[in-house]
Amino acid sequence: MKTNRLSKSIETALNTQMTKEAHASQIYLSYGAWADKQGFGGIANFLFRHAQEERNHMMKILEYILKRGAEVVVSAIPAPAENPVSLNNCFEKVFEHEVDNTKAVHKLVKKSLDEEDWATWNFMQWFVKEQVEEETLAMNLLDKMKIAGGEKMSSNAMYTFDRDMEKASDEVTAAEDVTTENP
Repeated sequence: MKTNRLSKSIETALNTQMTKEAHASQIYLSYGAWADKQGFGGIANFLFRHAQEERNHMMKILEYILKRGAEVVVSAIPAPAENPVSLNNCFEKVFEHEVDNTKAVHKLVKKSLDEEDWATWNFMQWFVKEQVEEETLAMNLLDKMKIAGGEKMSSNAMYTFDRDMEKASDEVTAAEDVTTENP
């Protein structure tokens, strides 16, 4: 009896996105190791936490594929691109990666809409919201770095930024959750 509830194209797209999330985890691990080597333990901590979050995204997709009776295909993960050359460049790369991931999520959402796979469309809405949060977080960090001098940040500004990142929240309030009482 056939229990697979996903089309072959949706199954393939989900497996591709699962690999993309695993790749994101590797990127954050790589950048975290780079930051730690530069002496930025707080930033490394932040990036390592994000690496785990991306792995959790990968597992969320893996579990969904299994629950729909389809086949999970674990593929090789590409190596992360070269390390950043500065703190500012690190977070520029993070932002660019998140924008790329958002495009992939949107493509999968469109595919599920076109195929009228409402379960997958609904499942992917969590990722749509998550990507808004991820991009906003990266933009906020870039804004803080810009205020602190961007590529020309002073040593004191880098120290403060690193210290702040160690305990910085990984969460961003979603626009739909903002109220006048809780901006």
